[in-house]
Amino acid sequence: MSSSSTPSQRGYRIPAEWEPHQGTILTWPHDARHWPGLFDQVPAIWARMVKELEQGEDVHIFIHDDATEQVAKNAMKKAKVQGDRVTIHRVPNNWAWARDHGGIFVKNNRGDRAVTHWQINGWGGQWDHDLDSQLPEEMARIAGVPSIKVPMVLEGGSIDVNGCGTLMTTEECLLNPNRNPGLTKEQIEQQLKDNLGVTNILWLGKGIMGDDTSGHVDDLTRFAGPSTVVTIMNDDETDPDHAPLQENLKRLQSMADQDGKPFTIITIPQPKPVLIDRAPTQGQYTPGTGFRIPASYANFYIANECVLLPVWDDPNDEVAIRTLKRCFPERRIVPIDSRVLTWGWGSFHCVTQQIPVV
Repeated sequence: MSSSSTPSQRGYRIPAEWEPHQGTILTWPHDARHWPGLFDQVPAIWARMVKELEQGEDVHIFIHDDATEQVAKNAMKKAKVQGDRVTIHRVPNNWAWARDHGGIFVKNNRGDRAVTHWQINGWGGQWDHDLDSQLPEEMARIAGVPSIKVPMVLEGGSIDVNGCGTLMTTEECLLNPNRNPGLTKEQIEQQLKDNLGVTNILWLGKGIMGDDTSGHVDDLTRFAGPSTVVTIMNDDETDPDHAPLQENLKRLQSMADQDGKPFTIITIPQPKPVLIDRAPTQGQYTPGTGFRIPASYANFYIANECVLLPVWDDPNDEVAIRTLKRCFPERRIVPIDSRVLTWGWGSFHCVTQQIPVV
C-alpha cells in the first residue's frame, strides 16, 4: 500500500468504545483555573477513576510536573489504588481533557494500530493548547504505534462511533466557524471517512446549556451498541434544552446505521439544572444560583470492566443507572458525583481516552 494512501484505504477503522481496551489514558489536572474555588476536590475524583479503571485495564497518566506527581500519588494512595497496572508519564500539558487532546486510535484486521493526530485549537480558541497539541505523539509513544497527522481540527468528544462504520456528530461543533472555517461539510465528512474508516456520518443539531465545547455529541447522544443509541431528553418545555433535544430526537428517529437499519433509541431524562456560583467557597461544593454547568448522563465512559457514569444528586440518577445496567449488563455501573468535575466543563468521557487492543 502506498504511503500516500489514507488510513481507511489501509484498512484502519476507529473501534467502538466497548471493544476491548489495552488501557485508558488520563491527564492529571494541575491548573486550578478550570475549577476555581473547588480545585482541591479534583484529585480525589481522578484517583477514584484510576481505582475503578485499574480493575480491568492498564491506566496511563500524563503528569505535568513534580508537584502534580506528588499530589497524584498522595490522592491515589488515599483512594487505595493498587497501582500494578498504573504508569505515570512525565509529559507537560495544558489541561486535563484527554478526550480532546487530538489523538484518536485506529486499528485494522492485520493487527496494526495507529494514532490519528488531529489538530486542536482549544475548543475554538478558548484555552491554551500548545502543550496539548503534542500529546497525540505521546499517546503513540506509550502504545508503541505510529501517528498519522490529519490537517483538520477535531476533538474526540465531538464524535461517537458504533465501530461498524457509523459516526455521529453535531452541526453546532463540526460546522462551527471556530473549528474549520476553510472546510465545507463535504470536506469534513471526507476527512472523517479517510482517517477513521467510517462510511456513514450522522448529524445532530445543537448541544446543551453550559457546554462551552460548541455542542460536543458526548453530552447528548452515545452509542451503546452497534444499533442502539442512548440520548438525553428534557420534558420541561420552558427549559432552554427542551427544543434542541427534541430536534435531536426527531433526527435520530429518521436516521439509520451503515446498513440502512433504524436505531433502537433509549432516552434518559436530564437531571434538573445544576447551578454553581461563579466563586464557590474554597474546597466546598454547595448548590449555587449562578452558572449552569452542562450536566448530562450521556458523558459516561465505557471501560473494559465498568462504566463510569456521572450523577448529580438528582432523582433521575437512578433512571440513568438502571438504563446503563440494561445496556451493559456485563459491566459494573459506577455512579460518581460529577458536580465538582463538571465545574471544569467536562465529565468522565471528556477526561478519558481508550487505547484499543491489537
